Formats: sequence, C-alpha cells, structure tokens
Amino acid sequence: MPSAPDWRSASAYAYVHELNRRELAWEYLRRNPSYKRDYRGAVHQMESIHIDAFALRWGVRFPFRPAFARRQRPSGLAATA
Repeated sequence: MPSAPDWRSASAYAYVHELNRRELAWEYLRRNPSYKRDYRGAVHQMESIHIDAFALRWGVRFPFRPAFARRQRPSGLAATA
C-alpha cells in the first residue's frame, strides 16, 4: 500500500489550488472517519431509506436509482483507501 503524502509538504498538496468547490469538498469528506463509517453502513443496507438518510446527512447525490444500487456496488461513494 502506498504511503500517504506528507501533510506538511506544500508540493504534495499543490493540486488543491486547482480544485473547484465540489472537488475540494470531496477531498475532505472522503477522509472523514464518520463519513467512512456511515458509507460502510449504507453499502450493507442498500434500502432506499438508508441511502436517503446517508445522502441527507452528508450532502451527497447518487447518480443511480436505489433498485440499481442493490444490484451493483456503488463505487463512487467513498475513497478506496
């Protein structure tokens, strides 16, 4: 597993200056331990009510219908690491 960039290194995070608001928000949200925990719970309980509660709590949107979500693993909801 590759190591995380040194947070003290300005060059490791220079790309942040090029991000739009949505991309910047995602950079911080995907590192949030509470978000990761809630995401794991939402993936395991792909019922519409759980997805709606997750989306409302974290301010995210899903590009798929709930019925589709039950058949596929939603890969765009959380960071892989």
